Parts: sequence; C-alpha cells; structure tokens
Amino acid sequence: VQLQASGGGLVQAGGSLRLSCAASGGIFRILSMGWYRQVPGKEVELVAENTSGRTNYANSVKGRFTISRDNARDMVYLQMNNLKPEDTAVYYCNAQIKPSSIDDYSDYWGQGTQVTVSS
Repeated sequence: VQLQASGGGLVQAGGSLRLSCAASGGIFRILSMGWYRQVPGKEVELVAENTSGRTNYANSVKGRFTISRDNARDMVYLQMNNLKPEDTAVYYCNAQIKPSSIDDYSDYWGQGTQVTVSS
C-alpha cells in the first residue's frame, strides 16, 4: 500500500492551496483518511481527518480548511483557504487501511508535501 501526496507549494497569506493524496496497492477497505502537519522542532499535529464520512478538524483550521474523500478512487483532498503564515509546515497524508479481509487496519503515511505561506 502506498500513499502519494501532491499539491503543496508557496502561496501568499490569504491564498488557497489544494492537497491531494491517492492510496494505491492492495486495499480491501479504508477506514479513515486524513492530513497531519509538522513544523521543524514541533510535534506532528492532526489537521483534518475523515473517518467513514465523519470529519474532524484542528481548531486552528476550522472554517478555513475542508477535507473530502473520493471513496471510488481511494483519494483524499484538503482544500486550504485563507492560508496564514502559521500554516507553513510539511503536510502528510495518513490513512488507516485494511489490505485484505483477514488483515487488521494499519496506519500508512505518504511522503510529506511542503506548504509555505508568506506574509
């Protein structure tokens, strides 16, 4: 199973970016898909997640970020609007996936994608 993230970049404060993440490989079922971020020297923090249609957001991004899933394509998106310099971080895609019917769910991570918001 692999997660491939894309869509990061450099944007001015107030701008928008859309992150995408595609899961591929042997996938029986996906329980949750989400996005985390990390600033150098700080812990990884949850940004947003979608678990069987239920969404959860970090307080700092509520009202600005929207997570969505395309279950048919095993993809998750993060629409980020009104970006702030404090949103600058490496963003990681995460998914809880059951590779086969006899497997348990396991955590999978994509490679990070840099988001930089200039003031």
